[in-house]
Amino acid sequence: MKERLTITLDDDTLDLLDQKIDGKKIKNRSHAIEVLLSRVLGNNRPTKAILLLGGKGTRFRPITYELPKALLPIQGKTVPEYLMDLFKEFGITDFVFSVGYLADKIKQYYGDGSKFGVNITYVEEKEPLGSAGAIKLAAAHLTETFIVTNGDELKDIDLEEMYLFHKQNKAVITAALTTVVDPSAYGVAKLEGNRILEFVEKPKKEEAPSNLINSGLSIWEPEALKIIPNGFSMYEQDVFPKLAKEKKLYGYIFSGQWFDTGTPERYEKAIKEWKGMKVRA
Repeated sequence: MKERLTITLDDDTLDLLDQKIDGKKIKNRSHAIEVLLSRVLGNNRPTKAILLLGGKGTRFRPITYELPKALLPIQGKTVPEYLMDLFKEFGITDFVFSVGYLADKIKQYYGDGSKFGVNITYVEEKEPLGSAGAIKLAAAHLTETFIVTNGDELKDIDLEEMYLFHKQNKAVITAALTTVVDPSAYGVAKLEGNRILEFVEKPKKEEAPSNLINSGLSIWEPEALKIIPNGFSMYEQDVFPKLAKEKKLYGYIFSGQWFDTGTPERYEKAIKEWKGMKVRA
């Protein structure tokens, strides 16, 4: 519920306020004040993110026999470092790293996060738990709205805008969707407005319901953790479909850079084409 508030501002402040209005992200003075207050008060973003780093990186063998995929460099930095840079742009500095394969090497490199200007807590899979199982393992640390991201994709997303979208739709999970030319290798979103009806896994290009795919980043409410079964589970199969049926799964479409580094070919493409994070005011 919103309440009307009357305030008085001097001309110079109004001029500065008007400079924030672009008609799209910020529509008018009232909206500008609301957005700026949200930023100052810190309720314009989640406060925590979990990075899923437990994979064995089998497609990169023999390199990943000794080096975990989370330590492979792209233009001098690892993918988790780029992700932390993105999150820090939005004031998010509290992270859970879900690790498994070669966990000690990941912990040794990232430590407690202090050298990156963040705080890192670890949860460790003793046996593979899948994408959802790894999140459930960290449930004690995920008591407020949080971000889930795969650790092998470069992304440049306006997390503030995505968070506001998530809250406005009262979603339980909002998945960030990106556009690709050929979606046949991914989970493809079938939408009704902004609501996700289902993800179609690896359809033929001509049969895909859209060119919008799951980018591997999503915003979750803690209640979604209750849906995850015990043991091995994947959120793509065990969580998203249930929430889609309940009309609580939404898709946020973004146009920023996105690179999947999950295969040697895609990794090479990212090295060549990644342009770094967008500089935000």
